[in-house]
Amino acid sequence: MEVLRGSVRTYAWGSRTHLAELLGDPVPSPHPQAELWLGAHRDEPSQLTGEHARSLADALRDDPTGTLGPSRRARWSDRLPYLLKVLAAEEPLSLQAHPSAEQAAAGYAREEAAGVPRTAADRNYPDPLPKPELLCALTEFHALAGFREPAETVRLLRALDVRGLEHHTELLAAQPDADGLRALFTTWITLPQRAVDELVPALLDGCVAHAREHGEFTTEARTLLDLGERYPGDAGVLAALLLNRVVLTPGQCLYQPAGSPHSYLAGAGVELMANSDNVLRCGLTPKHVDVPELLRVLDFAPGAPTLLSGEGTGPVTRFAPSEFFSLARCAFDGAEEEADLGIEGPRIVVTVEGTVHLRSSRGQDQELPRGTAAWVPACDGPVTVAPVGGPALAFAAADGLGDRPADG
Repeated sequence: MEVLRGSVRTYAWGSRTHLAELLGDPVPSPHPQAELWLGAHRDEPSQLTGEHARSLADALRDDPTGTLGPSRRARWSDRLPYLLKVLAAEEPLSLQAHPSAEQAAAGYAREEAAGVPRTAADRNYPDPLPKPELLCALTEFHALAGFREPAETVRLLRALDVRGLEHHTELLAAQPDADGLRALFTTWITLPQRAVDELVPALLDGCVAHAREHGEFTTEARTLLDLGERYPGDAGVLAALLLNRVVLTPGQCLYQPAGSPHSYLAGAGVELMANSDNVLRCGLTPKHVDVPELLRVLDFAPGAPTLLSGEGTGPVTRFAPSEFFSLARCAFDGAEEEADLGIEGPRIVVTVEGTVHLRSSRGQDQELPRGTAAWVPACDGPVTVAPVGGPALAFAAADGLGDRPADG
């Protein structure tokens, strides 16, 4: 068990306050801070700061059996299968989706055979892995996630009453299913730029009128106005019309399976994902959008976004939607209590409020105040967590394979 120092990514959509406050740095930060990475990502692995300081990637390479455990070493081919992040968004992220395992493997092989450089701007699959992800809200968190039921989208379009969208509205009304959504999304994402430049301003005018009247879809209208202002002339603004508008309260967990279009709009949360860089962008970005490949990956099945209920009693709630990762949310009200972390294998723990104390079955101890993290290799065995001196909130990441025979 060792203290783990993550790295902060300074993307333009980040916050100048949230991560700086978490880490005890000056507020506001000089640049927007978007994500705190905790893991062994090849671009920026976290650093172990103990007596034998080294990167987590080096620790995995030097002792893959001890760090991952024999069974997990074989399953994950000596890699840590997940990446844990603390995310803070003050502006919307790009509208995107991620491939399934089969799609990722096929796409990677195709681009390797074609000789596309892995760092090329138009590369879709820099690795052969899927990228499911979940986000557990730390603050009120706003997002777009998955395709809304078509009948509800028809009601929204009719309420906005946008000249130029009447025909599209009635086509969806005549085919209110996944195929109708595919047809409408494809039409919008492939419109000539001159048509987008006419439709998006007309849509925004409709949103202004609807918001002024405090209509039923005022929240959706205001979201579209914000996106249209930030991304003028972007067909992704039209695509956003088709997606569920989600508001998470602290502690709620949103899961993004393969093929689900989504965009995080604003808020802070703990994000956990498979350790992959495969992203297919749908819009709201100046970056590359590969429409044919996007249409192969997107899941057009409509429905409510996937909110995870979690399992567990007492202060620890566990979410395990994927074999690549599971997340334990450890929320203590201040009472002196100790709880089993309840997840096995290689683990990363980060404290976001208060201070927690970790104890392994081998007698190792580590205190983690707010903004600090720890690496717990598989060979350390089961771990308990307890608050120190008052309320505390910590998160622990592991793979999603569940209980395994004792490793190490």
